[in-house]
Amino acid sequence: MHIRPILHLITLAWLCVAATGTAQTARGNYNFLDFQQKPYYFGITLGYNTSDYKIARSRNFIQNDTIQLVQSVTGPGFNLGIVTNLKLGRYFDLRFLPTLSFAERRIEYGAATNKAPYARRIESVFVEMPFHMRYKSEPYRDMRMFVIAGVKYSFDVASDSRARQAENLVKVAPTDFAVEIGGGVQFFFPFFIFSPEIKFSHGLGNILIFDPELPEASVLEKVLSRTFTLSLHFEG
Repeated sequence: MHIRPILHLITLAWLCVAATGTAQTARGNYNFLDFQQKPYYFGITLGYNTSDYKIARSRNFIQNDTIQLVQSVTGPGFNLGIVTNLKLGRYFDLRFLPTLSFAERRIEYGAATNKAPYARRIESVFVEMPFHMRYKSEPYRDMRMFVIAGVKYSFDVASDSRARQAENLVKVAPTDFAVEIGGGVQFFFPFFIFSPEIKFSHGLGNILIFDPELPEASVLEKVLSRTFTLSLHFEG
């Protein structure tokens, strides 16, 4: 559904690498050795994300005679953030990436009558605070693989969970905690490190604000956040 933006980012990453790829192959790990001397460094991160919810239906869904279907629909978004990286030995890093993330998700409902399907669209602007541990492989020709794992706290500054005009809408909590896993590749250039990375986030807590008076909320038992992110890190 959102393959084209991902392909565009992958193409951009490939062009950045190919621009100096021939020279890198011939020179070995010279650029890596320069960065290896730094105990910490900073950078910026740009990303494309797709988000949705993992939904658990309540007992009321079976008994409900007006709503026949409820499902989450994936929506697109993008990220902009700062990278801070602290080396913990040769193979491990501690990373903190404060990020501003724009996301869109929808909960779609199907009526039991002839009424057309309708959706609750949730647009969010998250301030995210991810902490990651990163394990890196041995370098080869100024590049190396890595995997990451960590936790993330996020707060939705655009949440309508307390807005009076949203009283007739399904609401989710503005705060969330999630676990994250992912991996990528580092390419060492003379003045910066370029790192394309893929990452999956899964919320730990139920973010549904339950409202028994609202049919769209009463058919839900639990709502968990899920996000897939393709990021491009520029560090130095």
